Amino acid sequence: MEITGAGRLEVRMTPKDVGKRVSIRRLADTPAPGEMFTDTVGVLTSWDNGVLVITRRTGETVRIAESTLVAGKVVPPAPARRRGPAADFEELARVTARAWQPVESERLGQWELRAARPETAATEQRTGFTRRANSVLPLGDPGLPLDAALDRVRAWYAARHLPAYAQVATGATGTQEALAAALESRGWLREVSADVRIGGLAPIADRDPEVARVALARTVDDAWLRRYQRSGTPGAHIRKVLASGPSVWFASVAGDTGPPAAIGRCVIDGRWAGFMAVEVDPAQRRQGLGTAVMTALARRALEEGASAAWLQVEADNEGARALYDDMGFRTHHQYHHFLAP
Repeated sequence: MEITGAGRLEVRMTPKDVGKRVSIRRLADTPAPGEMFTDTVGVLTSWDNGVLVITRRTGETVRIAESTLVAGKVVPPAPARRRGPAADFEELARVTARAWQPVESERLGQWELRAARPETAATEQRTGFTRRANSVLPLGDPGLPLDAALDRVRAWYAARHLPAYAQVATGATGTQEALAAALESRGWLREVSADVRIGGLAPIADRDPEVARVALARTVDDAWLRRYQRSGTPGAHIRKVLASGPSVWFASVAGDTGPPAAIGRCVIDGRWAGFMAVEVDPAQRRQGLGTAVMTALARRALEEGASAAWLQVEADNEGARALYDDMGFRTHHQYHHFLAP
C-alpha cells in the first residue's frame, strides 16, 4: 500500500513489474461489516486484459480485477529469518534432487526429465515410485518456448506410460512463481504441496534418546521395506532410487515381531544431511522412536563432515511438522507437483 503526502492511497506499480514481489490492497469481494478492503502479498506473475495474478508464498494464485485495486507497490523480498544454515534456492533444489535420483533421466535444455518405474513394459499408464523421481525438474531454461517444452515433457512421460508431473517451487528468492502460475493457467493441476525445511545438524545429534536401539546400514533390506509405507511392491527400481545419493544410510529400530518399529533414511551430500522416510509403527508412536532414528543418523552425518540438515514434509502431516518444529527446522520454501491435463 502506498500513501501519498495528501493521505491518499495510490497504485504505484505497472505491468512492467511482473516478476516482482508486490503488496496490494483491493476492494473485498464480499466485505464483512467494517472491512471494505483485503490485502494480498506475493509475486506478480501476470497482468493481462485487466486481471492481475498474484502467486503467494504457498503457491496459491489469486486473480484480481484491475478495477478493484485501491493501492499497490513493489516491496523487497521478505527478510530471511536466520535460524540455522543459510541457503539459496538453487543449491537446495539440486541437493534435494540428488537424494531422490531417478532410474532414467534426460535433459531438456536446463530441465531434467526423471523417471523411476518397473523395468517391465507396460501398456497401461502406471505411477512410478515417488513423484520426486518421476517429474520434470524445471531449473533454468528448457531451450524451447514454454508450450513447446511442456509438449515435449508430456510426450516423454507418455512414452513411458507415466503421468507427466512438474516439480515447481515457491516462497523464496529465486523460486518459480511465474512458472507455477503459467502451469495453472494451462490447466496443470497442483496435486501435492510440501515444505522444504532446513536446520542445524548439531542440535539434532545432541539429543539423547535411546539411540543404542537404532541400527544403521548402507543397504536397504526387506524388513525395512515392509515398514516403508510408500514402496508398494518393492521392485528393483524402488531399491535403486532409495540407494541413490552421494552417501546413503538406513536406520531401523527392531520391533517385537514383524517389521521394524521405526525406520529412517539419510543422504549426506557435502555440508547437507537430508532426512526422509522417517516412519514409526502407529502402535508405538510418541515413544521417541522417530527422534532416536533422526539422532542416530545426524551423528553419523556429523562424522562425515555435514553441518546442515534438510527435510521435506507435506502440508497436511501435522504430527511430523510438530516434531520438526521442536527440532528447530524452519521452512525455506515450498514445492508443488503439478499434473499435466
